[in-house]
Amino acid sequence: MSMTRRKRLQYAEKYLVMGHDFQGMGFYRDAEYYYRKSIKMFPTAAAYTYLGWIQSFLGDFVQAIEFCKIAIEIDPDYGNAWNDIGAYFLEMGEADNAIPYLRRAAKTAQYTRREFAHYNLGRAWESKNEYDKAASSYKRALDVDPEYEPAKMAYYKLIRRMN
Repeated sequence: MSMTRRKRLQYAEKYLVMGHDFQGMGFYRDAEYYYRKSIKMFPTAAAYTYLGWIQSFLGDFVQAIEFCKIAIEIDPDYGNAWNDIGAYFLEMGEADNAIPYLRRAAKTAQYTRREFAHYNLGRAWESKNEYDKAASSYKRALDVDPEYEPAKMAYYKLIRRMN
């Protein structure tokens, strides 16, 4: 007898939490194992995005992007995947490729940390020497979360450099 959809989802969520716990302790291969178990039970955008995050920690940004693209196919409104792709392109020095993903992340319905997308968009613009756009993006990040330290530091550092 096969497992019900609800039961598979429960196991998938359990494995996702276990993966996240291992990731938090720095045990990336163990985290990867549990994220893959989660996906096998019930593929979700979150599990694929976290699997991508693990790949980024292991230095494989291309694979990380591919996993996030699968996450987007599962749930186009899952903002983490859009932001993470943009961040990985930034790490690879490809700001032009990052910008469309970061813009989309900032607009997705299911993204509670929009400050990350705006901050990363600021980083992209700054790397292209588009300082006004960078400052505006950092400011938007601070409008979302006035206490977001990376955006604060980047914004004030950029403002000082522009003056």
